[in-house]
Amino acid sequence: MKKYWDILKKYKVGLLLSPFLVLAGVVSETIQPYFMSQIVDRGVMQNDLSVITRTGTLMVVVSLIGLCASIINIYVSSKTSIGFGTDLRGKLFHKIQQLAFPDIDYFSSASLITRLTNDVTRIQQVIMMSMRIMLRAPMMLVMAIFFIININKELALILTASIPLLAVSVFFILKKGFPFFLIVQQKIDALNGVVRENLINIRVVKSFVREEFETEKFTRNSEELRDIVIRASNIIVSLFPAMQLILNLSVLAILWFGGIKVMNSDLQVGELISFVNYLMQVLMSLMMLSMVIMTYARASASSDRIVEVLDKKPSLADTPEGTTNHHRITEGKVAFDHVSFRYSGGETDVLRDINFEIQPGETIAVVGMTGSGKSSLLQLIPRLYDATEGRVRIDDRDVKSYSLDELHRKIGVVLQKNELFSGTIMENLRWGNPEATEEEVEEAARAAEAHDFINSFPEGYNTQLGRGGVNVSGGQKQRLCIARALLRKPKVLILDDSTSAVDSETELKIRSNLATYLQETTLFVITQRIHTMQSADRVIILEDGEIDAIGRPEELMEQSTIYREIYHSQQLVN
Repeated sequence: MKKYWDILKKYKVGLLLSPFLVLAGVVSETIQPYFMSQIVDRGVMQNDLSVITRTGTLMVVVSLIGLCASIINIYVSSKTSIGFGTDLRGKLFHKIQQLAFPDIDYFSSASLITRLTNDVTRIQQVIMMSMRIMLRAPMMLVMAIFFIININKELALILTASIPLLAVSVFFILKKGFPFFLIVQQKIDALNGVVRENLINIRVVKSFVREEFETEKFTRNSEELRDIVIRASNIIVSLFPAMQLILNLSVLAILWFGGIKVMNSDLQVGELISFVNYLMQVLMSLMMLSMVIMTYARASASSDRIVEVLDKKPSLADTPEGTTNHHRITEGKVAFDHVSFRYSGGETDVLRDINFEIQPGETIAVVGMTGSGKSSLLQLIPRLYDATEGRVRIDDRDVKSYSLDELHRKIGVVLQKNELFSGTIMENLRWGNPEATEEEVEEAARAAEAHDFINSFPEGYNTQLGRGGVNVSGGQKQRLCIARALLRKPKVLILDDSTSAVDSETELKIRSNLATYLQETTLFVITQRIHTMQSADRVIILEDGEIDAIGRPEELMEQSTIYREIYHSQQLVN
């Protein structure tokens, strides 16, 4: 709980008040058997109605006090645990926003979703249980044992046999069951991953008539989760029959030996009744403690997973130089000096010894086969990933000498996979610049050839987009993403195959508009279209992670076999 104290201290009033409320409830409950013994021994056995009336009234008053304390504690514990869960979820979500691409790759999206929901809920339940049962059980145990010893020390010795048996059974069952709790969370991650992947790609699933395959995959993962949950539950559930057996045997022993003492006048009937009730309270409090321990054991796995994220240091962070010097990107000059790159956990470099220098305002086409490293190359410029070897420089400074905020403000990126958010078109475009005026938004949309189709919607820029932009076409989505990036007025703009779903005529218009809209912006374009290459100032051709050729389009016609093959193949198609 030390990891969560910065959140829990916000609720210290509730945390401090709860023990007193629980104590009031426990006192009112544990004193009831004593009152009952007084009614039996001094009232019923001696035919004294005044004792019955007086003690009965006192029982009602004490019960009402305990009831009020319990109700207040339910409110306090609920408010505290729900507030804690909300704050923890917010803290975890904020931490995830700070993680870099490699960190997201490490955890996986499905696992992070489970940690934000299922795991946080488990910790929230532990907080609630701690303020109710965890406090209640030891208090009741101590007070019940106190009354038992006061009633009869000899009968109290029976507890010395019952309690160790309960402790041993709890220990062995938890020792065997705990490893399954972590596996359960991992299986939930896997199932969430299957569901998330299916829902994101539901159109592909239906297009290829793969519903049955996806259903079988879901069923398989669901059954694996079911099996491991059943195994864990069977182990835990077996504890309660064992405890019930010990409880019944203890009561039987008390009634046997207590009955003998009553017949010998060593114990009164009321005392025997109250003794059995206190024994039940002792054993029930032990059962509550065992339930708390089991819940803690299950939540421990969830807590470890949450803390793993909270303690994760972002693999990409501002360097001391980037934090203190406040360098600004003013020109957009880009250079790679002997850069090599390997993804975390990868066995080989995806980029090897990359060298080039791009002047401000140049347009660079990046070309290569699938898997040649085009996207990886350009993702190093805004520090979405860090180079394994060598240096990436912008305006003659290492990218690490800039703050991440400056890099992301001055470098616009339209990734290969275009994502839009639920909300209006205007809200989505203003992601690029929240301060942009409507005129600036429309200007960027015109440059991206998006203005006309936006106005074709009845609501225009106020048209609501579905989650992920499901109600616009692929080409429209790409143009909206380009417009969003243009609003930043970046010094470097990266288009990662961002016009692949746009027809050639529209792409040419976009390229022409960009030349006017971003006259001093350095532009990198990943493309497979020859006319885009020909309109670039220079072309970088990658093959298997290395630069095969770099130069002007007309130079590459003579120098690069790959460029000539692309040119002739598309000329034949045309």
